[in-house]
Amino acid sequence: MDSISTINEFRGKVDIVDVISRYIPLKQRGKNFFGVCPFHDDTNPSMSVSREKQIYRCFSCGASGNVFNFVMDYEHVSFPESLRIVAEKAGIEWNGITVSKKNNKNEKYYELYELAHKYYQNNMNSSYAKKAKEYLLNRKITEEMIIKYKIGFSLDRLDHLTKLLLSKGYDLTTLNDFGLTNFDKDVYMNRIIFPLYDLEGRVVGFSGRRYDGKKENKYVNTKGTPIFQKGDILYNYHEAREFARSKNQIIVMEGFMAVIRSKEAGIHNAVGLMGTAMTKEQSKLIRRLSENVVVCFDGDEPGRKACLDNGLELEKLGCQVSVVQLEDGLDPDDYILKFGEESFRNLVKNAITLSDYRIKVLKKNIDLSSDLEKSEYIQSVLVETSKIEDEIHREFILKKLANEFNISYNTLEKRLLSLLNQKELDTKKQKRNEFIVVEKNKEKKDKYDLAAYALLYYMLVDKRCLNYYNEGKINFPREEERFLASEISYYDQKYGIITPADFYTYLENNDKLKKVLNDVLALNLDQQVDDMVILDYINVLKEYQKNQERNRLEKLMKQENDVMKQAEIALKIALLKENRNEKLGS
Repeated sequence: MDSISTINEFRGKVDIVDVISRYIPLKQRGKNFFGVCPFHDDTNPSMSVSREKQIYRCFSCGASGNVFNFVMDYEHVSFPESLRIVAEKAGIEWNGITVSKKNNKNEKYYELYELAHKYYQNNMNSSYAKKAKEYLLNRKITEEMIIKYKIGFSLDRLDHLTKLLLSKGYDLTTLNDFGLTNFDKDVYMNRIIFPLYDLEGRVVGFSGRRYDGKKENKYVNTKGTPIFQKGDILYNYHEAREFARSKNQIIVMEGFMAVIRSKEAGIHNAVGLMGTAMTKEQSKLIRRLSENVVVCFDGDEPGRKACLDNGLELEKLGCQVSVVQLEDGLDPDDYILKFGEESFRNLVKNAITLSDYRIKVLKKNIDLSSDLEKSEYIQSVLVETSKIEDEIHREFILKKLANEFNISYNTLEKRLLSLLNQKELDTKKQKRNEFIVVEKNKEKKDKYDLAAYALLYYMLVDKRCLNYYNEGKINFPREEERFLASEISYYDQKYGIITPADFYTYLENNDKLKKVLNDVLALNLDQQVDDMVILDYINVLKEYQKNQERNRLEKLMKQENDVMKQAEIALKIALLKENRNEKLGS
């Protein structure tokens, strides 16, 4: 049994719906399942997953494939790695097969960072790190935690790491480009070193923290490199994602100290932004893990602003956002040390909705003695209330407003209904505009292309159509269609059975034909078809051939000066016209 057969047998034991639903929420509509596509900016469930065909497709961006394609694109991994991940998620024993791995041009740089990481960890065990370790212990970072979170230390020397790495064969240009040296000096000196990981858990950068009270930058982070961009990763993502998916909740914090302390408190589904500003890429990574997001930032003014700004961006992606309210001036690390782990877990458990949080923050800044400011506040609260789906929740807010400001409930309800109606109109307009954009981006196909694509589809799912092709009764007009048909026929002859899901694996390294296959499957045709329908499609292609031949002959006749030859060409054109109604199977 060759590798393709082995992989196909393995894929046949996996349900694509079960695997994809571990990454994104899916809801069944009819035979298929639908979810928000993770491969483009989207808030509507535009991705369809077929249990029957074992393939997925996004109707907006065109992303499609089998279970392995999904995992490769979602996890940013190679094909061999996707096999391992799918087996793990499906609970299937997988010993693997020999599959050639793609050469990773950055592998030597990952090795470089791993070497530097070990150097910093070893330093933490030296006498030079005595004061740094005392600082950590005073911050309740125990010896066990130092080892567990692989916290290191950089020596107070100008070029110790630089010389070490040069002795290992790395050149100074590489060390400078990857942020470990500055010219010929170490970037990190006399700092506590926290490793930063990419989405796969590889060390790609460091954050060096001051501990001695000197007036220098509190943190120094690795600069942007070919393998590290601060705005493209989340601290602890590689360890939090499985916990987040199993709990269907992700907690977003500012930095790694908050995440580390939360993990010690038993909260393992937390990630850190390494700052308060959330990038677009980070928001998409968060949305991939769960649509239920809890934001937990410091309890100061910048932290409150970050909750509002980042929460709004997450809402735009379709997330349900709630907020953990910390006391003024406290961050999660401080709060847990002051009030205990259980108290913090209760805070997370009882996080309030983003709308309620916005309403509370709005009230902090109003002058209750000013009728104008009270009016603006009430209007702002109504706008926030219009974003809440729960009618009972909305009613509670209206009653509270009516009592607090002595305003008629009916007046508030009337204003709210006006906002809700406008929101509905705006939503319909947005969906209409999105539909127009999708339709404009669709490549228009004539009836001949549609017939060709339909026949290619039925070659994948119906032996009769495949037999017609093998008998020479189907001639495809375009080169890429002919190539795909040839591969389908070869695959069937070699393996005896063919399905779209397995054929994706066979075309793994042929992006051009995979694109044609995507367009073919986008027709979403029924798998059961009458023989006459197949024959009708074949006749459409026969018509195309005759039209092409007639056009060729007419062009040739215009160029021909010999009267007798013109007559011969005219006769051929006449015969083509006479036979234009001749159909296969008639």
